[in-house]
Amino acid sequence: MTEFRAIRIDKCDHGHHADYVVMRECDLMEGDVDIDVAFSAINYKDGLAVTGKGAVVRRFPMIPGVDLSGQVTRSAHPEFAPGDIVVATACGLGEAHYGGFAQKARLSGDWLVKLPPPLTKAQAMSVGTAGLTAMFCIMALERHGARPADGLAAVTGAAGGVGSFAVALLAKAGWRVAAVTGRAAEADYLRRLGATEIIGRDEFAAPGKPLQKQRFAVGVDTVGGVTLANLLAQTLFDGAVAACGNVGGMELKANLAPFILRGVSLLGIESVRPRIGLRRAAWARIAQDLDPAAIDGMSEIIPFEAALDRARSVVDGKIRGRVVIDMGLNLPAHGGD
Repeated sequence: MTEFRAIRIDKCDHGHHADYVVMRECDLMEGDVDIDVAFSAINYKDGLAVTGKGAVVRRFPMIPGVDLSGQVTRSAHPEFAPGDIVVATACGLGEAHYGGFAQKARLSGDWLVKLPPPLTKAQAMSVGTAGLTAMFCIMALERHGARPADGLAAVTGAAGGVGSFAVALLAKAGWRVAAVTGRAAEADYLRRLGATEIIGRDEFAAPGKPLQKQRFAVGVDTVGGVTLANLLAQTLFDGAVAACGNVGGMELKANLAPFILRGVSLLGIESVRPRIGLRRAAWARIAQDLDPAAIDGMSEIIPFEAALDRARSVVDGKIRGRVVIDMGLNLPAHGGD
């Protein structure tokens, strides 16, 4: 029976504890596709899972890791065969089903997407749930009818994973982008991604008037709370804000004025459910729209041995962009490294 390494969260008398363990294939959960995991990535949700600072894990034991990419080794699913290079994001990974912080995974084929060229397995994890969520935001704004000629696009939490990709994707699509961040030191990084303006987070941090000076045609909000309320209050007539994050709080103490006096639309972005058709379309757009060099510039690759410590640090806001985990399997080069 093949053994593999994993980070596993086990429940104990004092809560739960995350550590490196050796597991066997028979320990994996149910699924019709087996995968040799080449890369994973560290998301904010993964940090909450390993530290226990958020109610993320819904069953124990649990292997965290919202994202993974790798090569199929066994498949009973009609759309996949051994050798296929695949990517999986969200869909309950690391919460209810063993996730990507392991060298092997067994998943439902309904959660998988074949990795579109020219993306490599490592680049797929540089993108991961963060980049996919950002693309969902851009696609939702486009469905709303928003176009770059409408004006300035705002991205809150711009130096984070979702925010970084939102800045890059909006800039690639032709938008002028205002990056809202509390980390002034990241201004050059954000400009390299395509931001044309840097705005301090403090301008959005305190409760403001229901209607404020109109500044933005559209917005991508990764923060929530007061930040989102202020962004809505500063959005132009008939503008739209795609909301996908809640690090600033789940409550939205907003006023109806932006909605009924300016016709502003609030577009909710959900990135956990499979909706495989939407995922395939989003991955195809990412492969087409994002320069590989830009993807690499937003990420750092670390060895699996460093993953647990880095996952703990993400909840303190100490990670910029994306941290990709090399699982150390040295898989064949098909599909890229």
